Amino acid sequence: MTDQPRILVVDDEPQLTRVLRTGLKSRGYEVRAAADGLAGFEAFNDWHPDLVITDLAMPNVDGLELCRRLRAVSQVPIIVLSAKGEEKTKVEALDLGADDFITKPFGIDELLARVRASLRRATAPPAMNSAAPTILDSGDFHVDLESREITVRGKPIHLTPKEFDLLVYFIKYSGKVLTHRTLLAALWGGNYVEQNEYLRVFVGNLRKKIESDAATPRYILTEPWIGYRFDPGHEKDQEN
Repeated sequence: MTDQPRILVVDDEPQLTRVLRTGLKSRGYEVRAAADGLAGFEAFNDWHPDLVITDLAMPNVDGLELCRRLRAVSQVPIIVLSAKGEEKTKVEALDLGADDFITKPFGIDELLARVRASLRRATAPPAMNSAAPTILDSGDFHVDLESREITVRGKPIHLTPKEFDLLVYFIKYSGKVLTHRTLLAALWGGNYVEQNEYLRVFVGNLRKKIESDAATPRYILTEPWIGYRFDPGHEKDQEN
């Protein structure tokens, strides 16, 4: 990341784009803007920003398709902007790899807080010291914390950065009931403890990748109205 983080704003509302550009530049960010997803993707490839802010409803290539294209080539943090009443679309955006969303209308201070949080998460080094283990072996799961590689029953799986962090947290606290608030605070921060839809999306994605049948999970177990409990399983059970 450069001394001045680069932020790409993709939105077809010129007035909002001007406000975002002014607010972000005044806080020391370099900013470029694009009017739709197609132009945004071209700008991303040309400029390589540190974070992307994109609207969902845009002509030509919309925000959902932009998220899909970005995630095919990069793990850059993505914050999506959405109008009220677009709950299903917001969840779909998270499912496609967006890291956060903010509902219109919003204040610039709220957006700046989300930007800072996303950039911190993207650049934070692994929380390890010389005495801390870099390998986690638990049941069917083998995790290399340094290379951020995970295998399940001996098979490598590809996870987004946030999916990786969530699964590692589950593994570290295997067998314990983890409340929604505990997970949200640990993975997203104290400002996110009411955002249960984040968990629904990311837990759903994890189940699709690590479970033999996501509809009847054996690893990530739901504790109704409370949260989740992780059972790492045992490799020998899979062989029988």
